[in-house]
Amino acid sequence: MQTLDLAQTPLRELNAALHAQASQTNQTAWQVLNPQGAHAIACGLDAPIEVTVKGSTGYYCAGMNKHATVHIEGSAGPGVAENMMSGTVVIEGDASQYAGATGHGGLLVIKGNASSRCGISMKGIDIVVHGNVGHMSAFMAQSGTLVVCGDAGEALGDSLYEARLFVRGSVKSLGADCVAKEMRPEHLTLLANLLARAGADARPEEFTRYGSARKLYHFDIDNAY
Repeated sequence: MQTLDLAQTPLRELNAALHAQASQTNQTAWQVLNPQGAHAIACGLDAPIEVTVKGSTGYYCAGMNKHATVHIEGSAGPGVAENMMSGTVVIEGDASQYAGATGHGGLLVIKGNASSRCGISMKGIDIVVHGNVGHMSAFMAQSGTLVVCGDAGEALGDSLYEARLFVRGSVKSLGADCVAKEMRPEHLTLLANLLARAGADARPEEFTRYGSARKLYHFDIDNAY
């Protein structure tokens, strides 16, 4: 395992070393010590490597991730896994605002709680939150899946498109055009797979599915007033 200590190594050098890994690298395991809330740790990775961050991070950790597995042994600041393309990001603690924003693919697992706007404008990413999510989560979510094992705050799924939302607990309020939907067998299968991959101790039958009512897809004069 390659070990880099941010108390001794500048962040730019850390990320440069991670970016230098080719797709067939033999240096597949990396450990980052003393993150001390630094921003943009392990951003823009594009190789099938594993990076373990031993502590909490600042803004945009694992942003634009592709192929890599990033494990944060702490909490993450705003924008963790933002614009993620593939791979896996696991957060042992809590995540701040807009976790997984605009994510196109891959799996984001938050073992604590997520703050507001979790999964905003998600475009294919799968997000599993073991705890609760804050207000405006999955706002304008286009595709992908948000699974919440706890409760959801206000305006869940406001103006969403075709993303799938599953909430185990209560929802403070639904956003515009977001409605509860029937849980069909294919949804139970999908959810069971995601819960297993995320290591979540919950049963698919305990969740309610939410999705778009599709009333905002076309202009309606009544909505102009």
